Amino acid sequence: MATLVVGMEDAVLLVRARRDGWQAEERLRGKRITCVAGDPERSGLVLCGTFGEGLWRSTDGGETWERVGEGVVGGQVTAVALHAGVVYAGTEPSAVFRSEDGGTTWRPLPGLLALPSHTTWSFPPRPHTHHVRWIAPDPHAPDFLLVAIEAGALVRSPDGGRTWLDRVPGGPYDAHTVLLHPRDPGRIYVAAGDGYFESRDGGETWTQPEQGLRYLYLWGLAVHPEDPDAVLVSAGPGPYAAHNARDGESVVYRRAGGAPWRSVAQGLPDPKGTTVSTLLADPRRPGVVYAANNRGVYRSEDFGAHWERLPIPWEARYGAQRVEGLAEV
Repeated sequence: MATLVVGMEDAVLLVRARRDGWQAEERLRGKRITCVAGDPERSGLVLCGTFGEGLWRSTDGGETWERVGEGVVGGQVTAVALHAGVVYAGTEPSAVFRSEDGGTTWRPLPGLLALPSHTTWSFPPRPHTHHVRWIAPDPHAPDFLLVAIEAGALVRSPDGGRTWLDRVPGGPYDAHTVLLHPRDPGRIYVAAGDGYFESRDGGETWTQPEQGLRYLYLWGLAVHPEDPDAVLVSAGPGPYAAHNARDGESVVYRRAGGAPWRSVAQGLPDPKGTTVSTLLADPRRPGVVYAANNRGVYRSEDFGAHWERLPIPWEARYGAQRVEGLAEV
């Protein structure tokens, strides 16, 4: 049975449906979690990035973990991705690494810092540095790679990281989540701090279909695996409100068939005091999507129109956290 891997700020939560109900168990307690990724094509493989303790790997669905990439990847891992047997890791300061054996051995992909926009990259809370926020391999062209730098650029590699193409005019500057559609080649979706972006030509040109979005600081993103025009995003009034549990605010918006965005709330917690949701569409069960925030983990079977909270134990300390990553394995 599939496991939902929820990256909280200080632990990884394994969520499973059992015959007697839902179950949740913690792993990697006490580590500063930054990201998680699961491989839908390789049973049991999960990667978790931490800030300060490097990259961790599980080959049994999250039950046990080992550190990998020591001496190569470094301690501040801020993004992970898996596709077609290849694993990628991104770090702070910005760098990308590649593994072709499930994360056992790694090699750097140089050239990022030679891009002209590099001198403008800066992460506002730590303006002296920047990091890789997201890595998105292309399901249609395994060597095509998108890398979001927080903050400053969304860059591309057409050849698996050997060479890089810089950000283009009109593209996202502060990309948080980047997805490519499995059935629509060239279709890219971006939830960014500077709004919502789409490209239909592999990132050469961009549009911003934002009608109906009240908030434009976007974080989470999910796309229906069978319908390229059905999209969910999570948003807040700004970075502080989106990530602050005490007096913040966040909402989820839904868009279908080219219509304007509409906020969806049925079954979700009150926007006030809710950290911005991390979203995940189930690629094997079209229409099933998950949202996780400081109030809990939520599931929808109609692609976000209606939600229900999963009946799992929810530690009091989670109420002050944001969700750093969400994956299924």
